[in-house]
Amino acid sequence: MINTPHTPLYRIGMGYDVHKLAEGQPFWLGGIQIEHTHGAVGHSDADVLIHAICDALLGAANLGDIGAHFPDTDQQYKGIDSKLLLARVMQVIREHKYEVANIDSTVCLQTPKLRPHIASMQQTLSEVMKVRVEDISVKATTTERLGFVGRQEGVSAYAVAMLYRATPSTDMDYQTYNRL
Repeated sequence: MINTPHTPLYRIGMGYDVHKLAEGQPFWLGGIQIEHTHGAVGHSDADVLIHAICDALLGAANLGDIGAHFPDTDQQYKGIDSKLLLARVMQVIREHKYEVANIDSTVCLQTPKLRPHIASMQQTLSEVMKVRVEDISVKATTTERLGFVGRQEGVSAYAVAMLYRATPSTDMDYQTYNRL
C-alpha cells in the first residue's frame, strides 16, 4: 500500500470515563441533574457521560483526550459544568473541519433507573453539540450487582463517535469547504 497524504472522510473514536459515587453530591449525567442519594465525585461536575463523549470525539479527530484539553490540575475547571467542556470540544473538532455523524453511548449504573431521563439527556446533548437528537444514542445498563458499579461505588460510561470530514468536490467550491 502506498502511503499518501489524505484525510479520511469518516473517523471513529472511543471514550470511557468512570467516577466514584458519594452521598450528598449532585448527580449530573448527560448534561442534566438527576435526583439521587449519591452523585459523582470529580474535579468538574463529574458528568461521566459527557466526559466519555468528549474523549470519543477527540479520539476520532486524533486530538488527544479530555485531560489534555482540560487538565484536573487547572483550577479554572474546578466544578465546571461539563456542557461547557463539550461545547469547547465541538468547537475544536469543527475547527479541524469535522462534523458528528453519530454518537452511541452506554452508561453503567446500578441505580437509579435512567430510562425516564434518556430523552432529556439526548435533547440536552443535541443542543450543546448542535447535532440532531436522532444522531445521539444514550443507553443504560446495570452490571447485575457485580463490581464497583454493582456495589454502587461508582458510575462509568462508554461512548463511540463517528465523525465525517467534508472534502471539496465538483458540487462544492473551495470557499465553501474552507468555511466548514
